[in-house]
Amino acid sequence: MTLASMTGFSREEGTLDNIRWTWELRSVNGKGLDMRLRIPQGYDALEATVRGLASKRLKRGNVSINLQVQREQNTTTLAVNEQALEQVLQALAVLQRRLPDAAAPNLDGILAHKGVLELQEAEETEDQKAAILKALEDSFKIALDNLVVMREREGESLNELLSGQAAEILRLTEEAEGLPSRQADAIKERIAAQVAQLMEANNTLEPQRLHQEAVLLATKADIREELDRLYAHVNALRDLISTGGAVGRRMDFLAQEFNREANTLCSKSNSVELTAIGLQLKTVIDQMREQIQNVE
Repeated sequence: MTLASMTGFSREEGTLDNIRWTWELRSVNGKGLDMRLRIPQGYDALEATVRGLASKRLKRGNVSINLQVQREQNTTTLAVNEQALEQVLQALAVLQRRLPDAAAPNLDGILAHKGVLELQEAEETEDQKAAILKALEDSFKIALDNLVVMREREGESLNELLSGQAAEILRLTEEAEGLPSRQADAIKERIAAQVAQLMEANNTLEPQRLHQEAVLLATKADIREELDRLYAHVNALRDLISTGGAVGRRMDFLAQEFNREANTLCSKSNSVELTAIGLQLKTVIDQMREQIQNVE
């Protein structure tokens, strides 16, 4: 599997008989999977199917699904309203009895009465309705496929960016480990100088207290654990990148761990060079966290 972005768009159009429709699917970042559907009245039966199909293919993201349906104008027919016609004929019969010398009504006059002739929408049979719903469902599947493809294409870019950032974090970690200030002799000399300063500032320090202060200084100067965890985090990030799929949540947690180690590295820094590396690490990690927000 490859990484997938949560950002994507697709549009699919279709026609069947006198019906034309358009599916539009949009997705952006989200903590979970949140789908918002806009389906015209009369096609509500599609909602459960659409949600089910989308939830199988998408794991995270705010997804907007919009269906527009148009019917061609020539679907209406001219029909006689039998009830209205009967009422008109009954009224004419009454008038003819009362006015026997009046001219007999003609067909044009009868049909001109309001309501006798009316436009009616052609009714669909159950088979036609089922065929339309099936066509709309098939069209949605194509739109969903296209959305997934676009999210995967965006995921390829994220893969490249995150891999590059992992390599940069590894390079900076190795650079921190190779600093001259991390050599044992340099650390010993620096601790000795700091102990001498303590003794000069307070010559009444007891040997036990002085030993404790020296241990504290040595512990603060040791960044071995931070470096080891940074190495482990880089390997974990690379594993997630290669695994692919819905790994965004785990990546986000890992980014927090990266940031924690970089902060500790800066706080333990005993040289300008190490501080500079720590700040560079924080910059790369912040950039990485921004990209991870897009990962499904």
